[in-house]
Amino acid sequence: MKKTFHLCLSAGEEVMFRDLEDYHRGFNCFALALHKTGSTGLAESFMSTHTHQVIQTDRPEDFMYHFRRPYSLYFNHKYHRTGKLGESTHFSMEVIGHHHLLAALSYTLRNALHHGVAPIPYAYPHCSANAFFRREMGKFIDENTLPVRTIYNHIGRRANFPDRYKMSESGVFLRESVLDIPQVENLFVTPRAFNYYMTRKSSEEWEMEQVKDGNSMEPVNLHSIEKGVRHHDMDKMLIFESGKADYRKISDIELCTQVDRIARSYYGKQSIYQLTRAEKTMIAEDLYRNHHLRESQIRRCLALMR
Repeated sequence: MKKTFHLCLSAGEEVMFRDLEDYHRGFNCFALALHKTGSTGLAESFMSTHTHQVIQTDRPEDFMYHFRRPYSLYFNHKYHRTGKLGESTHFSMEVIGHHHLLAALSYTLRNALHHGVAPIPYAYPHCSANAFFRREMGKFIDENTLPVRTIYNHIGRRANFPDRYKMSESGVFLRESVLDIPQVENLFVTPRAFNYYMTRKSSEEWEMEQVKDGNSMEPVNLHSIEKGVRHHDMDKMLIFESGKADYRKISDIELCTQVDRIARSYYGKQSIYQLTRAEKTMIAEDLYRNHHLRESQIRRCLALMR
């Protein structure tokens, strides 16, 4: 019998998704892993250094293996990188009860807000927040889809996927064709309630509601959701939750694009992973001195681990 899990895979101090193609391939690997393991996807969010997923499965370890392995092969091939991508183990938390599940879904969909990269969940393209109550919330635009024969160009010729999976012209499976949209919408009941949970602030009241589930589990909150991510500042995340973040700052995807271009044009390398530590340090010092970027962001985008 399937159980519900919140899964988190983190890369620690390294970026897992460097450009738009990576984000798309990451979600495609997620979709294919669901099909391969007979699992059901409810919600997900892909950040530059980690990913959160809420799924229903009786094989969580198998699911993560079939998600992680093909993405790692793709990433290592593309960037001429070697070794395992991501931390040695992933984080797994079983979710039991209606209120626990509402909280797990909400925190997953609000992840970009908590990391200060989007002012509201709907403004972040690499999560499933915009897949629910689409018509009721005025999201009427339908993307053009690719014919089946060209889908394999984006997922590999040996990939297996169900007929219901549709892919946009940008090369990513449509979330509404992959996720169990009706189940999630039934949990939130109405688009107004869904919108409330997307903007609701963390509070003890929210945690107390979960006691009603009567399962003696610790409440799902920002701390438990982020437990699988090594580097996070809880106080800062709560500030971001209030919308107090500088959304004009350069994003990881923009900085990764910039340093990858430097690696190719200035050093003649195909990837930052082919740079020596001394070359990475020179780039890092220039970015810090002339562009006043945060050291932590520079280090992760250059894969300049301590």
